[in-house]
Amino acid sequence: MNTPKKRNFRIEAFKHRVEVDPKYAEKTWKVLEHAIHEIYSHNASGLSFEELYRNAYNMVLHKFGDKLYSGLVTTMTFHLKEISKSIEAAQGDFFLEELNRKWEEHNKALQMIRDILMYMDRTYVPTNNKTHVHELGLSLWREYIIHSESIRSRLLNMLLDQIYRERTGEVINRGLMRNITKMLSDLGSPVYQEDFEKPFLEVSASFYSGESQQFIECCNCGEYLKKAERRLNEEMERVTHYLDPKSEPKITNVVEREMIANHMQRLVHMENSGLVDMLVNDKYEDLGGMYSLFRRVSDGLSTIRDVMTSHLREKGKQLVTDPERLKDPVDFVQRLLDEKDKYDKIINLAFNNDKTFLNALTSSFEYFINLNNRSPEFISLYVDDKLRKGLKGVSEEDVEIVLDKVMTLFRYLQEKDVFEKYYKQHLAKRLLSGKTVSDDAERSLIVKLKTECGYQFTSKLEGMFTDLKTSQDTMQGFYASQPSDIGDGPTLAVQVLTTGSWPMQPSAACNLPAELLGVCEKFRSYYLGTHTGRRLSWQTNMGTADLKATFGKNQKHELNVSTYQMCILMLFNAADCLNYKEIEQATEIPASDLKRCLQSLACVKGKNVLRKEPMSKDIADDDAFYVNDKFSSKFYKVKIGTVAAQKDTEPEKQETRQRVEEDRKPQIEAAIVRIMKSRRVLDHNNIVAEVTKQLQSRFLPNPVVIKKRIESLIEREFLEREKMDRKLYRYLA
Repeated sequence: MNTPKKRNFRIEAFKHRVEVDPKYAEKTWKVLEHAIHEIYSHNASGLSFEELYRNAYNMVLHKFGDKLYSGLVTTMTFHLKEISKSIEAAQGDFFLEELNRKWEEHNKALQMIRDILMYMDRTYVPTNNKTHVHELGLSLWREYIIHSESIRSRLLNMLLDQIYRERTGEVINRGLMRNITKMLSDLGSPVYQEDFEKPFLEVSASFYSGESQQFIECCNCGEYLKKAERRLNEEMERVTHYLDPKSEPKITNVVEREMIANHMQRLVHMENSGLVDMLVNDKYEDLGGMYSLFRRVSDGLSTIRDVMTSHLREKGKQLVTDPERLKDPVDFVQRLLDEKDKYDKIINLAFNNDKTFLNALTSSFEYFINLNNRSPEFISLYVDDKLRKGLKGVSEEDVEIVLDKVMTLFRYLQEKDVFEKYYKQHLAKRLLSGKTVSDDAERSLIVKLKTECGYQFTSKLEGMFTDLKTSQDTMQGFYASQPSDIGDGPTLAVQVLTTGSWPMQPSAACNLPAELLGVCEKFRSYYLGTHTGRRLSWQTNMGTADLKATFGKNQKHELNVSTYQMCILMLFNAADCLNYKEIEQATEIPASDLKRCLQSLACVKGKNVLRKEPMSKDIADDDAFYVNDKFSSKFYKVKIGTVAAQKDTEPEKQETRQRVEEDRKPQIEAAIVRIMKSRRVLDHNNIVAEVTKQLQSRFLPNPVVIKKRIESLIEREFLEREKMDRKLYRYLA
């Protein structure tokens, strides 16, 4: 069998070279050129885009991309020059409309052309570093339309004129404006910025500079601020409607600079309507407007803050140094609280609770409250007034509000220890006389003071309450231990006070009536019998008594008097007439107190249970006193107060001040020792700074006093000076 013969196949080249028609490129371009003309002439409906795409594809494929691209540039340039003439011919307001219409037509044409030349755009353009068709269309539009000499300036003027007309109240075509500014943005940020935004901002600055000058001459501050705010809102609205969003911070900056920053000082100091006038007359809306506008500019809020601080300090200084105001401590403190409430409300409603303004308010109050060294005393007197009678019938919530306000003023005090001294005296009087409105309110304030200043500040105050509670238990035990017949004699109620806790000066006890001596002695025996190692001394200057008295025509009354007054009146059970000297000798009451007691018993109309001869306000050594048989009152119970002692004289004030200074010495020394114990070696200036820092919650120590205390500690060998450097101190363990 024969094997089939294997055959080899071979592909041969064309014997005839295939040649492209030399006129192919020209013919094909003519077809494409005609299509572009038709597109710009709005006759594109009869074109076959598929055929046109294939023609453009083949031209690129056959290496005629250069001819296609250059032909496109030439054809588009021709049409844009024609469009330019059409736009230039438009008159008046039709100019912008014509420009917008031609821009929309150009964009549509550009889209169709790009679809036809898509293959060229994807292959030829990137390979040969040419501009893409769409960008080419924008570039040519920019060159032949927007940057045309006859169009460029006219376009800018028309846009600026439209904006000016809108600013002056006319209605313009915002849609058209939006299309034109978007066109500029689409042509590239530099075109929008250089050809429109930059001149727009310059013209706006000039406009608002003139307008602000005009407004400030004819408007008060509040009106001006409202106009400025309205202009600012208008510009932001304008950006929203037809400008590039990036223009907003730039145009608002122009308005802020021209209408606010350039006139800040004149606005805040404007006579009869500036910041001070707004503060005085509680113009919250105007103040809020000023705050919201001024916060937009550099140094705006600091300008408001500085003027407010200056005004507040000046007003506060007048308040705390006015001699008339100092006559009524309660009114003095109430005015401070009213002023604080006023500015708290302003900062809350108008200044958005700005912390910097709250800090300025605090520093201002600290400044002027401490100008008057009687502020601690007056605040304590205010508390005393409120807790005696001012808060009767007030709800617990309102009591807390008042106490919180008092604590705010207390925080401003530098000399908190002076307040403590006065507060302790006033609290003692309230507690011993039973005149406090509410024990809960008293304790609430002590808790607040404790939170603010620590346990040491309030330990003695809390000790007072402890003494009163213990005294109640003691009296119950005393009467339970006595035989039943003790009830026939005078009833005794004793408050046993711990010497260290109560602010009392040692005073000589007066001679008590014989009727009382027996029961007093029984109490002394009972108390000392139940407590070892204690001493009792009667504080007769602090007690009260209820006496039953019968006057002429069998008029019976119950008199509420002080212990001193009781001692005087009880003398008249055994005598019809006594002169001053006899009373003084019998009672041994100190002369100043005795005279005030006799004045209150004989010289106060409606309370004159005694009659004095000769009748005068002052008490003389030879004055005679009788029971006033004609005394009558519509009340059965009659309270007879004691004529108040004259206000502290200067020497007495000095004495109080000296006591405070003496109390401060051990506190300063303790602080120095604490600091040196931990630091071992320290220079003088740092010791002063550290001591001041430690003690400022109670008082502001004087550097001179600190130096003296250091010297005292050196003498007592707690510290020593360094031999090499005399400014350094070393702690001696």
